[in-house]
Amino acid sequence: MKRILSLVAATVLLASCGSLNTARLMQGASYATQALMLPESDVIAYVQQYVTQLDAQSPVLPETNAYTKRLRNLTQRLTQVGDMPLNYKVYQNNEINAFACADGSVRVYTGIMDLMNDEQLLSVIAHEIGHVALQHTYKQMRTSMLTSAAFEGIAATSDKVAALTDSQLGVIGQTLISNHFSKKQESEADEFSYEFLVAAKRNPWVMVEAFEKLQAVAGGETPAGTSALGSVANLFSTHPDTATRIKTISKLCERDGFERPSK
Repeated sequence: MKRILSLVAATVLLASCGSLNTARLMQGASYATQALMLPESDVIAYVQQYVTQLDAQSPVLPETNAYTKRLRNLTQRLTQVGDMPLNYKVYQNNEINAFACADGSVRVYTGIMDLMNDEQLLSVIAHEIGHVALQHTYKQMRTSMLTSAAFEGIAATSDKVAALTDSQLGVIGQTLISNHFSKKQESEADEFSYEFLVAAKRNPWVMVEAFEKLQAVAGGETPAGTSALGSVANLFSTHPDTATRIKTISKLCERDGFERPSK
């Protein structure tokens, strides 16, 4: 509990940039070992290259747009994790989707903003940021780079971050598309969101309401004007034990004396 609270207070630190000893490569060390040693700051820089490309190819709403203003207002207390600033953009897209990347980029689709009220949307965003704060997204990206032939030899570029090729950017994009966290990681992100809401003096029952809305959409109840769940982010409605997680959060709310808002 204390660990999660400290993360909510933005005490997660980024690893400092380091260099790979190329002598290890010459000694026959495997590429997997090289990638495993790739500095966190480098992995984050590579993810940023992909996000820059994604933003350029997506319908990003301007700061003057009502959706963007709403998101800015909602995230006033979610501006960074540790030393990493969070940056937000709204995509004009009817898919019910939101995702956060290892570099602190948070992207929210208009579809999910139309589906949820402010409190419910904030709980979803806090959950996604929890994956960043707890380094789930970074670890997944590093593993992807470790196992992909497209990144062979990149760990040997120790002096600076290389410009990625289209195929390498594609690997990062595919990792985001297929982002599936473990049950433990999902539970940790749930706890992060719960503790954030409590610290922000919000009623955490909104998490349950958000779960239920996403679960309904996943079950085929797609609201008018929106599309089915998108595939870019691992929204927690797609997790197989959503019902169990709803019960877990409900019990936490009851334990801590929060009353569920009447519908």
